[in-house]
Amino acid sequence: VMAFEGASVYSTGNYITPLGMIEVNREIANKLISENTVFNFPVNAHIQEHSIEVQLPFIQYYFKEKPLIVPIIIGTEDEKIIKKIAEGLKPWFTSDNLFIISSDFSHYPPYKEAVEVDNATAVSIISGNTQTFLNTLGKNSAKKIPGLATSMCGWTSGLTLLYLTDGNNDLEFKFIDYCNSGDSPYGGKNEVVGYNAIAVVEKKQKIEDNSRSIKAFSFNEKEKELLFKIAKSSIWSILSENMRISLDEKEMPAKFKIPMGAFVTIKIDGSLRGCIGRFISSDPLYKVVQASAQSSAFEDPRFSPLTKEEFEKTSFEITILGPLKKINNINEIVLGKHGIYIKKDFRSGTMLPQVATENGWTVEEFLGYTSREKAGLGWDGWRDAEIFIYEGVVLEDNKK
Repeated sequence: VMAFEGASVYSTGNYITPLGMIEVNREIANKLISENTVFNFPVNAHIQEHSIEVQLPFIQYYFKEKPLIVPIIIGTEDEKIIKKIAEGLKPWFTSDNLFIISSDFSHYPPYKEAVEVDNATAVSIISGNTQTFLNTLGKNSAKKIPGLATSMCGWTSGLTLLYLTDGNNDLEFKFIDYCNSGDSPYGGKNEVVGYNAIAVVEKKQKIEDNSRSIKAFSFNEKEKELLFKIAKSSIWSILSENMRISLDEKEMPAKFKIPMGAFVTIKIDGSLRGCIGRFISSDPLYKVVQASAQSSAFEDPRFSPLTKEEFEKTSFEITILGPLKKINNINEIVLGKHGIYIKKDFRSGTMLPQVATENGWTVEEFLGYTSREKAGLGWDGWRDAEIFIYEGVVLEDNKK
């Protein structure tokens, strides 16, 4: 987007997409311009920027009666002006109106680094804290990740949203989904662009997100057997040097095709032999289990790669994860129900819900071990770190 001071409100015409015309609410657009000096109409801002256009077909497809829109492009990076933009929009920031904040996330880092950066940025937005968001952008930049041009190209629109929600305790942020261009069959992994989907809803409102409602997840015996078959066969395909794995998505249960995070834990004689997974994924569950099983067997830095001889002795757990929720009080942690994720600066670590009860830990011991053993922050490092909780569905299978 071209740089200019303030925000450009398109007020003189309408938009047209392949789905037809979508009308601009000129009354509100002109009111914003006439009553707030930070709103104006540099027309080139809209000609040279497509972040509004890419959202319009979704609006046209979803709503039976096409709503009027107020297209706004933010051109300033001055935080004081952004705050004034939010103040000008606040009278319309009600449950009667839908605000769509449109921006890419990371630009051009490698796939793995994009997932890490985009997760950090998403978590900072979900915190609802403007300073946390700005600090995270700064920390992402300071990492000097190869190829990373920005961790959110339209960060000013994200900051506007945080100013709009600031102080409103009736609202909460909900993570919906994540992917990057490397997840597309047509996209490479060396330079990617990231995308997060996040919603702001009233706390009493239940967002329709069955794919992320971990409590709604249950698996019958056949489904459990299939998940473990996927995990084990993915490992055996490498051990036997038969690198091709035949998985027919058409034969997968519908819930296996939902994007979900998951961890695969490998044990031998009850002792840990590997545990790796993902919190956020745009891949379907069965692919996450497949990739996590291979990573647990061959890429866990705490262990040497699994051997054929060891494979015969292994038992498995698959933990399917719900979304992360930031907490401000450790009393919110319920042992046996919640896993914890601790983050401070560039260090982070997690332990799954079942670990605390397996070891008979207290909440503070759970935090201490996670902080020291997983995040590398020392026993008391959790005290000034960000703490997140999540729930998981734990599946066990002791069959070889």
